[in-house]
Amino acid sequence: MTASRKILVVDDDAAVCKSIDRVLTSKGYAVITAESGEEALRKLNEEKYDVVYTDIRMAGMSGLEVAENVKARRPWTPVVIITGYGTGAEEARAEAAGVTEFLHKPLTPEMIEVSARKAVGTPAAEPEAPAEVAAPAAPKDSTLKNIALFLASPLFGLAYIVAFPIFASFMLAGIALTAARKYGWLGKVGRIAKHAAMLVAAPFVTLAFVVAFPIIGLVMLAWIGGGAAVKRSETK
Repeated sequence: MTASRKILVVDDDAAVCKSIDRVLTSKGYAVITAESGEEALRKLNEEKYDVVYTDIRMAGMSGLEVAENVKARRPWTPVVIITGYGTGAEEARAEAAGVTEFLHKPLTPEMIEVSARKAVGTPAAEPEAPAEVAAPAAPKDSTLKNIALFLASPLFGLAYIVAFPIFASFMLAGIALTAARKYGWLGKVGRIAKHAAMLVAAPFVTLAFVVAFPIIGLVMLAWIGGGAAVKRSETK
């Protein structure tokens, strides 16, 4: 037990205060005493205590009023009532206020020590501020895919601009050859035109591959790398 556990003892009988102080201080508690309920409430306003001991009958403010004030201000703080001749009605009122325990005089060191250990060991939880609900995070994989698509979109556009006219030329040449074969003597002209078209289109086809393959390769690498990064972050 450490001195960080502070106990407030409220009793107008100095002998009782000294007795509790002597027992609990030797066990490592920090004991503060008050000779009246009014003094106890002032000390409660100045600092926090782990347990409050109060005699049930005192001049001025009674121990029941002290207990009710403590529970109204700090409901999580355990309160132990010390009584020598308390009535059933007083005990019922104390229980209604949320008192932790009753100690009946005469007090023994064992009673005081066990009571303090029980009170400190099972305090009510101090209320905490409600945690803010975090907004759901966007999926990491979809974010990386969107970035990759955004970066690759201009390159895809360039590939289409270069490749589309070439493919269109091949399609037109094929249609023309099919029509030429129907007219016999035009077959030779068609074949010559086909070879000529292939000769003319060869540089464009090469250019299309030169432009398109690096683009496709970069997109694939970005896609694979993004997926691997997501899996690695999820496993951490």
